Amino acid sequence: MNTSERTPPALAEEGSPASPGGGGGRRPSSTSEWSPWLAPLALIAGLVFATVGALIIAIPAAALGVDINANDLPPGLIIADTAVQDAGFVAVAIFFAQIGGRAVGAEMFGLRPTRLWRGVRFAFATVAGFLLFSLVWTSIFNTEEEKLLEQLGTNKSALLLVLSAGLTCVVAPFCEEFLFRGFVFTALRNWRGVWPAALITGVLFGAVHAGSAPALDLVPLAVLGVALCLLYRATGSLYPCIAAHCVNNSLAFGSLENWSWQIPVLMVASLLALACLVLALTRAGVASSEPAPSP
Repeated sequence: MNTSERTPPALAEEGSPASPGGGGGRRPSSTSEWSPWLAPLALIAGLVFATVGALIIAIPAAALGVDINANDLPPGLIIADTAVQDAGFVAVAIFFAQIGGRAVGAEMFGLRPTRLWRGVRFAFATVAGFLLFSLVWTSIFNTEEEKLLEQLGTNKSALLLVLSAGLTCVVAPFCEEFLFRGFVFTALRNWRGVWPAALITGVLFGAVHAGSAPALDLVPLAVLGVALCLLYRATGSLYPCIAAHCVNNSLAFGSLENWSWQIPVLMVASLLALACLVLALTRAGVASSEPAPSP
């Protein structure tokens, strides 16, 4: 794979005269116009958005008598804060892509179909390779168990369990892929090509989970981030990346819950939910129905 290329064939000369949020009439754009320096700015803005959003949620919660200064925030508040962060990832990606009056379309972020079996094969290879790496990593290092699900209150009520599963296995894969692969990786590869962009994006992807995952788990997460970038490059579509991310999170969620047969049920339900979301976006004219060109 040539790392010196600036605009990969799968995304070259693409664009739309209208952005996902409107703004028709502006000049068409392409991902080659996205400055690589916008990538870290978008990530920082996403984290700031998350902080401000958390405050907006916390203030009325405090007015209702919720102790927001406690070491352990109520699970419902943590779920709401995380959902705001994920929504912020999508918002800042669209905002920075439009800087300078550029018109953007959802297909520029990878929201367009690819050849089904090609996408399935590459997504399966990505997940299998990452699981193999994780197995070797955990056999070498004694990593701590994540406390995220405990913080989300999955053991306290069925409602919190369902909300946590939806957040972890549906919302997070879609929103994180939209920002990291759809925008950050795409902007960075205009700088030095695919491999440097994938490595930087992977490191950023791992680093952003520092608050929710043990330190030793950040390395496998960075590796996953790199692998998902290469998956996006290979398929020209964000959908296989979202699906692979969903499968990995479903496996991790079920493992932390000590599930057995529930894991494939969660996986299938999450993939179906994402498929319904993609179908709705396509029917609404937000996501493109035109398949990605073969890389």
